[in-house]
Amino acid sequence: MNTVQYRCPNCGAELIFQPELQTLSCKFCNSTFTEAEIQRLYQDMEKQVAAQADPNAETLENDTDEKAFEEGVRLYTCQGCGAQIIAEKEIAATFCYYCHASVVLAGRLSGEFRPAFVLPFAISKEKALESFHQWCRKRWFLPKDFTTQKQLEKMSGVYVPFWLTNCESDAHVSGIAKRVRSWVEGDFRVTETQEYAVSRGAVIPFRGIPTDASIKISDQLMDAIEPFPYQNLKLFSMQYLSGFVAQKYDDPYDAVFHRVKERVEDYSYQLLREDIRSYSSVVLTTKQASLQNLHHDYVLLPVWFLHYQHKGKNYDFAINGQTGKQAGTPPFSWRKAICFSAGIAILVMLVCFLLGRSGLL
Repeated sequence: MNTVQYRCPNCGAELIFQPELQTLSCKFCNSTFTEAEIQRLYQDMEKQVAAQADPNAETLENDTDEKAFEEGVRLYTCQGCGAQIIAEKEIAATFCYYCHASVVLAGRLSGEFRPAFVLPFAISKEKALESFHQWCRKRWFLPKDFTTQKQLEKMSGVYVPFWLTNCESDAHVSGIAKRVRSWVEGDFRVTETQEYAVSRGAVIPFRGIPTDASIKISDQLMDAIEPFPYQNLKLFSMQYLSGFVAQKYDDPYDAVFHRVKERVEDYSYQLLREDIRSYSSVVLTTKQASLQNLHHDYVLLPVWFLHYQHKGKNYDFAINGQTGKQAGTPPFSWRKAICFSAGIAILVMLVCFLLGRSGLL
């Protein structure tokens, strides 16, 4: 079977995407290649592959790229939690970044799961680990093995599947606004309350509303590391997967549309409510919004992901692979907390004892 592989033209070793340089690099001969150079090189190779498969076939560039995607990636299924992971065919994933169970090859990935865009990693694993250590320093009662080398080796660069939605919200709100003023007349305080019927309406454009398309990943965790700089999105190319893995979406757009709708409606009402000014209070009685000109794209967004299991409970830590914004729920070590409290208690007792002997207490 003819496939396209991202190999160094100079020595034949695997090329890995370097987030900080935004290039593909060879760790054996230290060669580096820009995105444009790789595209030119592999565009020619992909055409040669297509010609070898059928010398008389005239294949469009998009069709060739689609075929290269299908042949160049594989779908791995975790036996532990069932997560499905996209990776180049040469990558041998040794554990699942969700549950750390072994990962086995399940089969070829069909072309319908090819993303439209990808946001490349801009933060290296070294920077991600440095950020993780800074996050840990602020939390005193973490389990001892939470930051061991063995644990940190499991931090994975993951392209998380997202749906990005563009739309317009035709929104309207109405309600009762009150303006209250008070003054003193003689021995009395007079309060005057005026009520007004108010309404606002607008067509509000929304661009790039993110909704993660993975059932396994916590929606709250992904919301916490937003926003992603969508101006850096690239047309999808397999070269960005080199050295990383990506999850295939398992939450179709229809299943997550209610979340998109809720976010658009809530923000629309908030914007219209903020436009009703110069009143003491406002109570909205009716709210209505309809989404128009809907368009969505399937994209891959970069996340450094660390999963930890402590006493039968799962903990997740995530870093935005472009901005470095981090979020996670840390495990709590009661042993450390008790030892710390005991140490404080002993110190207080010792101080009191010394003060008592000196007659100061």
